[in-house]
Amino acid sequence: MNNLKNIFLLLALAFLAASGIAFAQSPADVPAESRCQVCGMFVAKYPNWVTQIRTENGHRALFDGVKDMMVYYFNPEKYGTQADAIKDIWVKDYYTLEWLDGRQAFYVVGSDLHGPMGHEFIPFASQEGAQAFLKDHQGHAILRFAEITAQKVESMRRGMKMKKMHKMGME
Repeated sequence: MNNLKNIFLLLALAFLAASGIAFAQSPADVPAESRCQVCGMFVAKYPNWVTQIRTENGHRALFDGVKDMMVYYFNPEKYGTQADAIKDIWVKDYYTLEWLDGRQAFYVVGSDLHGPMGHEFIPFASQEGAQAFLKDHQGHAILRFAEITAQKVESMRRGMKMKKMHKMGME
């Protein structure tokens, strides 16, 4: 009887896989030699900030923060990926460091906390966590994934470039 259950289970899983129903896979460990697909930094140096995008063919793109991940997300063709191939998006809750679906996260912007590449979208699993962080770190807003725009990402990137140029006397 037990073998019959196992056979039925395997057939059911094969049917679901063949019908195109996708199973979300949890993110894998980050190898020490992994580099951010956007800026080239070694992402394992910043384990609290690492984010991931997984494509339908299983390719994993790693990033040193949500901001660089969103640069890739809004222009994947520049990095050799088709937009419709993006399957999973993973970020880490700032407080718990647990992986979560990036499309379901709450993001604080405009806080006094910076990531490895400066201004950053700080992810949280819950709105309560995001609100507490917003209050404690002078954040400006809480955004959902769908509210993050390419223009917002670029404005955050430009802000850091201008600060660096100013420090180097290059304005």
